[in-house]
Amino acid sequence: MTTFGLDSKIPEFNRSALEALRQPLESGEVAVARVQAHVTYPARFQLIAAMNPCRCGYLDDAGLACARAPRCALDYQSKISGPLYDRIDLHVDVPAVAASDLSLPAPRESSVDVAARVSAARALQKARFKVLGAPAHMRLNAHADGKVLEEIAALDAAGRSLMERAADRMRLSARGYHRVLRVARTLADLEGLEHINTGHIAEALTYRRLSPALAMSAAG
Repeated sequence: MTTFGLDSKIPEFNRSALEALRQPLESGEVAVARVQAHVTYPARFQLIAAMNPCRCGYLDDAGLACARAPRCALDYQSKISGPLYDRIDLHVDVPAVAASDLSLPAPRESSVDVAARVSAARALQKARFKVLGAPAHMRLNAHADGKVLEEIAALDAAGRSLMERAADRMRLSARGYHRVLRVARTLADLEGLEHINTGHIAEALTYRRLSPALAMSAAG
């Protein structure tokens, strides 16, 4: 899989270019249609993108933010369409680092340790799909859909209740709902657990992005 990265100004990219990412992010393929031919190419990749909260980048600092805050953030973030946001599995807010944080001790878990956990989780997923007799293209949780996803990410009563409440409050689309399930399944795999619990669902939900309007409403 290829990793495709966009820098900290993703809203500055041409809208049509960004929208062209929607199909391959969804299906892992890109179709090129011409008058006399229609060709499909494999295009499965990992997208890593970043953006400032607003054009000036100081939304959270009242002393530095522009005079249009917070409206400027709504306008800036809305340059990326909802359907494109919906196809990104993990949305993580990264606040500014305080000077006092620079002297904190290093994390107890090293990059090598994290890589080992990820490798073990991927091996677990491949083995699971093989036992299920899943199609050849399904090797990781990110590839699962339909009945296979229902089977590997089955929820108990508490999990279903949490997902239903979250889907209503966060206005999750069907795509967003399924992506939460895939992330929750991966979180359980990283812990080496057979079943998804409410903790995994709750954490997966924190990685879904609220629309700018909903986020501003919640903050207000």
